[in-house]
Amino acid sequence: MKLLYAEDEADMAEAVTDVLSCHKFIVDAVADGAEALEYALSGDYDGIILDLMLPRKSGLEVLRELREAGIAAPVLLLTAKSQVEDRIEGLDAGADDYLPKPFAMAELLARVRALVRRRERLTARVTTFQDLSLDADAYTLFCGQNSVRLVRREFQMMEMLMENPRHIIPTAQFMERVWGWDAEVDVSIVWVYISNLRKKLAKLGASVEIRATRGVGYSLEATV
Repeated sequence: MKLLYAEDEADMAEAVTDVLSCHKFIVDAVADGAEALEYALSGDYDGIILDLMLPRKSGLEVLRELREAGIAAPVLLLTAKSQVEDRIEGLDAGADDYLPKPFAMAELLARVRALVRRRERLTARVTTFQDLSLDADAYTLFCGQNSVRLVRREFQMMEMLMENPRHIIPTAQFMERVWGWDAEVDVSIVWVYISNLRKKLAKLGASVEIRATRGVGYSLEATV
């Protein structure tokens, strides 16, 4: 199993890397967020361990950019912060688990094993409608030989539409599912993402469209 581990405290990084290596994990260890992002985007990892307080880019920034880029590898966040708000922020950004410092190595190993088991259980999940396919693991839409990558919220909205074709999904449902009921964003953000999805469908040449029902919501419909 191949892991990416980002930690700027040299002693901690060495200790954790040694323990993981002794338990048969292959570990790429980096010391700052920019390098972590570069490695994660270019490598195929079974799990990623990110310290939140990294130089150059924080672990939270790295996590958000990975999810926006469609990287679905499970992520464990490590931080000295233990407040509930910090945990919520990390999980909302797409983390799979959260472990506050200081931690016992045995607990870290247990969390990492759970992380990679989750990865192993994942199978290719593809949703189709007409000539359009959505790969849930790659955050990618396919139409014939053409494909386009979606950012996380585009993917979540398209998944809702493709799992319920020809059914109108209320705007409020998009807001609740994708942004959360207490998100401090205007409802117009839904239209912005719908507009982006329409452009990507047009680029693919798919025989489907996202149709608006004024004052209600949106549905995915066949054009032929």
